[in-house]
Amino acid sequence: MQPSNPHILKLAQFLSELDGFDLVIDVRSPAEFALDHIPGAVNFPVLSNDERAQIGTLYKQVSPFAAKKLGAALVSKNIAEHLENHLLELPREWRPLIYCWRGGERSGAFTHILNRIGWKAMQLESGYQGFRRTVIDGLEADAKAFTFQVICGMTGSGKTRVLQEIGELGVQILDLEGLAVHRGSVLGNEPNIEQPSQKGFETALWNALRKLDPSKPVFVESESKKVGGLHIPDALMEKIRSGACIELRSSTQTRVSWLIREYHHFLTDTDNFKAKLALLTAHYGKVQIAKWNEAIDAGNFPELVEELLVKHYDPSYQSSIIRNFPQYKIENFVQLENDSDEAFAQAAKAIVKKLGS
Repeated sequence: MQPSNPHILKLAQFLSELDGFDLVIDVRSPAEFALDHIPGAVNFPVLSNDERAQIGTLYKQVSPFAAKKLGAALVSKNIAEHLENHLLELPREWRPLIYCWRGGERSGAFTHILNRIGWKAMQLESGYQGFRRTVIDGLEADAKAFTFQVICGMTGSGKTRVLQEIGELGVQILDLEGLAVHRGSVLGNEPNIEQPSQKGFETALWNALRKLDPSKPVFVESESKKVGGLHIPDALMEKIRSGACIELRSSTQTRVSWLIREYHHFLTDTDNFKAKLALLTAHYGKVQIAKWNEAIDAGNFPELVEELLVKHYDPSYQSSIIRNFPQYKIENFVQLENDSDEAFAQAAKAIVKKLGS
């Protein structure tokens, strides 16, 4: 019987011990790291993107032995650079967790060297793939464990801002749009910021929920199944849609004012504004899109925003909210008086008081 490796962190212990490490090191390539990684991890790749591709080609076209020889040389060189550039000043008590794709060659080499130096380095069993299973299983369990209080409201009513105010009150919130880096509509992408990958979004959801208490309700916005290009996991979406609902109502004037403040980047980047509206051509035809473009060129933003609300967003909201949120009741609402800081704070307090926390 082969002795177990004392430097392997079993996947079953991962959650209980994760926050106890001084640093989590992802030794995969930068491209792998960019798609998804353990929250808080730093990327110290032992093979670059090009080097990883080179080793893979050598493995297939020449032999596994040739690939391992070159791989060992490249990994050793890169580990030496990380030691020299990042780790030399760290004390003996420093304790890192290291992982790669499957908890194999790359993380094993890095862990071995750090332990030979004298640090208490641990290698994650099954690597990123094991972590990914933890996320999937965790989100399934969270969907069963948590109860959600849902803030409904038409586009521009200020749901996200009120949700943030509720968080400031010390009440639990889940900001789906913040985690997805998207505001949830055809115009909702954040300027100059890409959305995370689907896996990265799910990891962010899992990480946000693991910090919350399932015995207490969590406030969340009403959303469609997709936030931008990202899909909310089905079990979690179903649980959110079964939650108690309260509507945040705002006058059309307040909504227009708030949207112009929130989407001010479109007022200067008018070409981007037109490109987004062009996505609605199939719904409204080229003539209508041309009229909206004329309004953009003329700077008639309040009138344009109001027309988009009345013609596009409001009918869509009315049809979807009743269909998708069975606990929605038209008489259960809080009024946002205007788009001032004070009004948002008052609305947040009123919602928490009505639904309870």
